[in-house]
Amino acid sequence: DALYTALALEKKVLDERAREFVWLCVLIATDEALASHHIAKFRQGGGTAEEIAAAIRLAAWAVGARAYTFIAEHWAPHLPDIALDDRYAADLALNAGAMALRVAIPAVAAVHAARGDFALLARAIMLAYAHAVPEPELAEALSVMMFPGSVPRYVEAARVWLDLIRAGAVRPSPAFAAWARLEGQGGFHEAAGVAPARQ
Repeated sequence: DALYTALALEKKVLDERAREFVWLCVLIATDEALASHHIAKFRQGGGTAEEIAAAIRLAAWAVGARAYTFIAEHWAPHLPDIALDDRYAADLALNAGAMALRVAIPAVAAVHAARGDFALLARAIMLAYAHAVPEPELAEALSVMMFPGSVPRYVEAARVWLDLIRAGAVRPSPAFAAWARLEGQGGFHEAAGVAPARQ
């Protein structure tokens, strides 16, 4: 209860409306029916019926977004006229509807992490940087998925983000650059000198 309260209920950097929008998207995408109190919390935070409809649509789109990974892995040579990064960004914006991208992109990132869609998570993180989503807001959104999505997937999501920073795919703030320079974040695999299996 204390962990849930600290992670899910106490104010950090996201306002209540934004945090609860992330919750709605993650709960819908993970088929989590019990936490319906987040609907009331979203409304209490100023969320509208139109924005709830946007959460439903955005979650449904994010669940189906594995199609982008399929295309990238199997059909990209046959579709040279389709820029997948641009298509992903445009489709996310279309499905965000009434919700600002500053909120919608972290919500989608949390859905991808919760479902273990880590190639899509990388796309969402890069898009967050392109839209100047503050890193602490993205980090808090990703922490939301820890309960319905699992701690191991949260840890893997952190690895995806670290890899993007270390590869120079995103331009982090000094604080997040310092995080990426820290060693010993790979868990037992790193300590044991064993390369983890990648999904």
